[in-house]
Amino acid sequence: MITLGINAAFHDSAAALVVDGRLVAAAEEERFTRIKHGKRPVPFSAWELPFHAIDFCLREAGIHLREVDHVAYSYDPELFIDGRLPASLTEAARISLPLEPSAHTAGPWESPWDPLFAAYMINAPRQLASGAPHHLKKRLAGISPSDPTWRWHFVAHHLCHQASAFLAAPYERCAVMTLDGRGEHATTTYGAWRSPRYEPLGEVRMPHSLGMLYERITAHLGFLHSSDEYKVMALAALGTPRFRGALAEHVRVRDGGRFEVDRVDLAALAGPARVPGSALEEHHLDLAASLQDVLEEKVMQLARWLREASGERHLAMAGGVALNCVMNARLRDAAIFDGIWVQPAAGDAGTALGAALWTDARERGAPDGALGERHWSMEHAYWGPGYADDEIEELLKANKLRYRRAEDLAAETAELLAQDRIVGWFQGRMEFGPRALGARSILASPIDPHMQVRLNALKDREDFRPVAPAIPVEEFSRWFAPADANEGRSPFMLFVYDALPGQAQRIPSACHTDHSARVQTVEHESNPRFHALLQAFARRTGVPVLVNTSFNMRGEPIVCTPLDAVEAFYGTPLDVLVIGPFILEKQPSGQP
Repeated sequence: MITLGINAAFHDSAAALVVDGRLVAAAEEERFTRIKHGKRPVPFSAWELPFHAIDFCLREAGIHLREVDHVAYSYDPELFIDGRLPASLTEAARISLPLEPSAHTAGPWESPWDPLFAAYMINAPRQLASGAPHHLKKRLAGISPSDPTWRWHFVAHHLCHQASAFLAAPYERCAVMTLDGRGEHATTTYGAWRSPRYEPLGEVRMPHSLGMLYERITAHLGFLHSSDEYKVMALAALGTPRFRGALAEHVRVRDGGRFEVDRVDLAALAGPARVPGSALEEHHLDLAASLQDVLEEKVMQLARWLREASGERHLAMAGGVALNCVMNARLRDAAIFDGIWVQPAAGDAGTALGAALWTDARERGAPDGALGERHWSMEHAYWGPGYADDEIEELLKANKLRYRRAEDLAAETAELLAQDRIVGWFQGRMEFGPRALGARSILASPIDPHMQVRLNALKDREDFRPVAPAIPVEEFSRWFAPADANEGRSPFMLFVYDALPGQAQRIPSACHTDHSARVQTVEHESNPRFHALLQAFARRTGVPVLVNTSFNMRGEPIVCTPLDAVEAFYGTPLDVLVIGPFILEKQPSGQP
């Protein structure tokens, strides 16, 4: 059975393909179109399907769209409409679309644009059948919009987040919590997974949303909402939470996992909105710190309730808020649960995976609601495109680039890194999700205390932005704590750890000022080349750690193809590009 999952309603458009319960491929549309997040989360972009990501997934499986059995779309327009029309969708209800929605009142809707948004959702099956770009027609053609070959499933947005967690986590039973901006109406959901059954335990609905609160403050601080929330998390480490008490009054946790979020006059609380690009002042830092503190404390309260309500000892999480690695670490250290697993594509891209996994499990399951047997769990995130060595070399030759094939790739790259050269590292299949995890990474030595400044300058990004360390999993306990949490693994760079006494001074560019770091543990089984490189660097320097940040230029997605990597290499001050088995070096300044 072949199931295609699609996310397209808001942003982070993506596709995933599941065959008989196993993931075959998953990727975000942005990596192919080079448009950050694929599109902005506005109603009039909802018609755009991730055709390039769909084409990749089908190509990876060696099939055409007409061979797909089920298509699962991670949004349910009937839930969104929620009785606001006089008839159900099945009775062909009509939606009135004024030519200029913003000039009209919203009526029964939250926004005058909502009817247009709903119409795009409802017509997604026909758009998939007949709307593919011309250059992708070969693999996506041959479908009749009136009689498609697949069964179409609209799946509730937060159910997709939940499924992306519990059907990918390494647990046969666990509590489930999703924290997001919003779906159709839900913003937060709870459940319990006891294979083969999933039990919903409640939800919180709009307008009460921790994700939307974080978005509003992100915008107030002069950053792009639904995009730059991770910058606010980083900024929080530099501030003092002096607005915490006042902000916390607007976020009240109630019984049963419920909470309420009031509208906050942010200007009255912490000063006027920052003009994007202007200097960051103390009150900006303090507002970020206050927001982070309030978020963490409220999520601790919700987690304690969920632990009691579910009776489960492990937790699986998804939703955009679950990408907040500082919050995740505090939740881990609170020991409310014995272990926590976070979906590496926890944002909306991951709902494509969740939609596919849920639909596959339901279709293979029993009429009484028991899901089909699980055959897979998400041990790594390398589900995107990969490229053969001869394909890479053909590109290098065609562009008349000077390169060499390494005899010992790990040793030669480690030597360059030990010389404080900054390396673009392009290996294997691309990561699914927002983190670069050693497939499409920029790597550097953590030993030079000025390396973080160099990297931020190279990527033309804010100087407060931290970088992250990667370390072989077998070395983890000798460098970071708590090393025994989550079975001593952190493969997705979604938790913060503390460098052990004496070790932080050896890797100053990999740690924050408080000696904490967002660590990635690397295993030979999932990424043998990256693991070998870390070991080679350790033999050369005595330090088994490399700084790892995403391989991209400012404002662009992470590189996907060899051509993307070459363009980024020559468009930035990178010193070296290691792409497949090939090494390209720029001549140092002043040399012929």
